[in-house]
Amino acid sequence: MPHKRTPSSSLLYARIPGISFENSPVFDFLSPFGPAPNQWVARYIIIIFAILIRLAVGLGSYSGFNTPPMYGDFEAQRHWMEITQHLSIEKWYFYDLQYWGLDYPPLTAFHSYFFGKLGSFINPAWFALDVSRGFESVDLKSYMRATAILSELLCFIPAVIWYCRWMGLNYFNQNAIEQTIIASAILFNPSLIIIDHGHFQYNSVMLGFALLSILNLLYDNFALAAIFFVLSISFKQMALYYSPIMFFYMLSVSCWPLKNFNLLRLATISIAVLLTFATLLLPFVLVDGMSQIGQILFRVFPFSRGLFEDKVANFWCTTNILVKYKQLFTDKTLTRISLVATLIAISPSCFIIFTHPKKVLLPWAFAACSWAFYLFSFQVHEKSVLVPLMPTTLLLVEKDLDIISMVCWISNIAFFSMWPLLKRDGLALEYFVLGILSNWLIGNLNWISKWLVPSFLIPGPTLSKKVPKRDTKTVVHTHWFWGSVTFVSYLGATVIQFVDWLYLPPAKYPDLWVILNTTLSFACFGLFWLWINYNLYILRDFKLKDA
Repeated sequence: MPHKRTPSSSLLYARIPGISFENSPVFDFLSPFGPAPNQWVARYIIIIFAILIRLAVGLGSYSGFNTPPMYGDFEAQRHWMEITQHLSIEKWYFYDLQYWGLDYPPLTAFHSYFFGKLGSFINPAWFALDVSRGFESVDLKSYMRATAILSELLCFIPAVIWYCRWMGLNYFNQNAIEQTIIASAILFNPSLIIIDHGHFQYNSVMLGFALLSILNLLYDNFALAAIFFVLSISFKQMALYYSPIMFFYMLSVSCWPLKNFNLLRLATISIAVLLTFATLLLPFVLVDGMSQIGQILFRVFPFSRGLFEDKVANFWCTTNILVKYKQLFTDKTLTRISLVATLIAISPSCFIIFTHPKKVLLPWAFAACSWAFYLFSFQVHEKSVLVPLMPTTLLLVEKDLDIISMVCWISNIAFFSMWPLLKRDGLALEYFVLGILSNWLIGNLNWISKWLVPSFLIPGPTLSKKVPKRDTKTVVHTHWFWGSVTFVSYLGATVIQFVDWLYLPPAKYPDLWVILNTTLSFACFGLFWLWINYNLYILRDFKLKDA
């Protein structure tokens, strides 16, 4: 029997529909596969459709296209494939650091080595040492795009489908087709798609390993959870945003209360962590000793770069408009201040998950903690919003439409917050199409369709026959405050978006549009972080019957 919530949860779960996203095009598209013999087809359909969307985005521009001498993230990823092919391992973190020196953890280096070696069999010129710098060709672009899709297909997409299946079966009494619909809503989130397959990075690997770690926590496979989490950290250091919750949850289930102290479990987790790190670092240590570890840490944690480098929607960059931190404090002092602020911000979620280590709280706790890191930590980039966004989108498995509306809202704001970056990359077309498509698929644009499109042109039986004209269930929260916040922020983002698209900023204030974007986004992120923590606090004592 699946878990059921007690009546005390009615305030948070007041708008529970029969089927998640039942008034949406994705439901119309997948519901015919509801009969048991056909349910497997629906999963393959969403995977194929997800790949097609990513392929379409990949036809566009990428970071640094045709912009010498440094180009951008595409060139950085290509360059790492280049140096790992031609240099011995002890030189990987030392070679020509002024030109895209390797600054991600070892698993990224091994990932680059694998795909660089594979690509060199196809065309060695793509990764020729030094002379291939700035290499741009259609076939290289196609190969790099394929590596990003394959990486996501192996790491992230299966983890999402698996997570939705586990939660649907164990907590929310969702059938197989409903689990697939929710998985599609997560997979079609535009932010990860446009960064990994437009701008170009491999964030899906880090996020996939992190989600596989969460999945193994759900199955009580703590050693495997530890291994996958170390792999996530070892691919991109941004996964450390999740580490406090992972630490306190595992500590709690192993040591708290003290009468239930499980030494074997704690030892198994510790050994799994140490062995995984040792396996990844051993090749470097064997060839050049412990100095390699120091250089890797120096490259992976670049505190010398300052509190922030570019305009980003976090606390420090937004308030820097009024308080010029870099003029008032040294980098060392700012590092300490941001550390204290981050520790204070993550403490509620860490305390709750330690004292109430419930599986249903995991996505809430991971979201609360990672949003705190994004808002208050040192050296945050625009793309870092993908880290808190992953556990946030996992909340789409919830059946309360108010929760779904909040997740959809903050997902759209996160997408909007990356507009300045995507505009520089020449991805405006992909940005607008992905934003519209993702919201249309899950029903967020039903109200527009019913008002503006003649009924005979509206596709799908649900939208054309069942949905009332004012269907904003997944768009606007029922509480007056959050409904007002959602409406005002959407209106403000729309105005800023079109002003930025149509007009140049005043010569005296060249960053005005970007600052308006980051200020609005930060305000929304801050409010959402408070909402997440409030819900985590309220949910901590809910009783769930055992399966």
